Amino acid sequence: MEAYLLDWLNILLRWLHFITGVAWIGASLYFIWLDNHLEEPRDPADSEKGIGGEVWSVHGGGFYHAQKYRTFPKVLPDTLHWFKWEAYSTWLSGMFLLGLIYFLGAEIYLIDRSVADLSMAAAIGIAVAFIVGGWILYDLMCKTPLAKDDWVFALALLLLCSALAWGLCNLFSGRAAYILFGAVLGTIMVANVFFVIIPGQKQMVAAAERGESPDPAPGLRAKLRSVHNTYFTLPVLFVMTSNHYAMTYSHEYNWAILIGISVAGALIRIYFVARHNGKPSLLPVVVAVMLLAVIAAIIAPRPSSDSLPPATFSELRSVINERCVSCHSRTPTHPAFPAAPLGVMLDSEEQIFDAAQRIYQQTVVTRVMPIGNLTAMTDAERLIVEQWYQSLREEQ
Repeated sequence: MEAYLLDWLNILLRWLHFITGVAWIGASLYFIWLDNHLEEPRDPADSEKGIGGEVWSVHGGGFYHAQKYRTFPKVLPDTLHWFKWEAYSTWLSGMFLLGLIYFLGAEIYLIDRSVADLSMAAAIGIAVAFIVGGWILYDLMCKTPLAKDDWVFALALLLLCSALAWGLCNLFSGRAAYILFGAVLGTIMVANVFFVIIPGQKQMVAAAERGESPDPAPGLRAKLRSVHNTYFTLPVLFVMTSNHYAMTYSHEYNWAILIGISVAGALIRIYFVARHNGKPSLLPVVVAVMLLAVIAAIIAPRPSSDSLPPATFSELRSVINERCVSCHSRTPTHPAFPAAPLGVMLDSEEQIFDAAQRIYQQTVVTRVMPIGNLTAMTDAERLIVEQWYQSLREEQ
């Protein structure tokens, strides 16, 4: 019953995290679009009131007219909408989800003893240190002269992210490493909102209420962090879905693949930001597509060049019973799984033959199963799976 209740908590947290993430990222992308589509006000009276730009749009059967002040209005409205709880809710739900799956289930999802033989306490402590330390290092970088040059800062940030990906992938399971990479970037994004963007906006509002001209420095800092956040967006979204694609996180050079895909995502975002400004160049998209194509070619499965001696079904069945059925069964015996993961059951001969390609893909090609190698499947046993599958293919 405990595992069943945890599954429900997992479902609800994932749903909440997805909903709040859509709200946060959607609002962020919209305001970047809005800011980059502002035109000079057509009405001279608007310019005299301090309007610096406006945009007309139509949506859902209605016309909208958005205006942006150069500084602040003479009289603040009674209701001023803030966009912050979307970010905070996304981060909080993500952290709860991280704790529920990867910390509470550290022995299953976080630790891979073939990568690093960590205790549960050490693994969780290191993961938390990465999340906190990532924000501290990034924030310090933003306060150095590096931040004055966009390209220099981008290179420094790329090096930092590369070191982060390499470190995580050499300490944790590939799946967990990718999620933690996203958790570090997501923490940087929400910390930018909490520590820089919102305080800068509060200073602007306070100055407006006093009738004073706001200090431009906090606004400029907030603008810089907001730009950083938009380039983190697509890499974080990839990471949120990465646990479905073992071909990436299970690869020998999973850290490099993670950085390559993240760079491709940032390049695509660069194109869209430029497109909003009316100065699009397809070069970032071309480079991103080429990069993704190279990654796809590198991680493509390679068929065995040698013909292996066949393995009998009874040999395979012995491996399946020993290493797989504790989870992939109608009645799993592993306490962490109240039901067979993804509904894959290997109790009968028919079920094993139906799942033959999946068994081969997960245990031989990507080697992500058993998850975290919980049941200690050996290389010799993986070879039996490969021999059996190859002979099955030859018979077909």
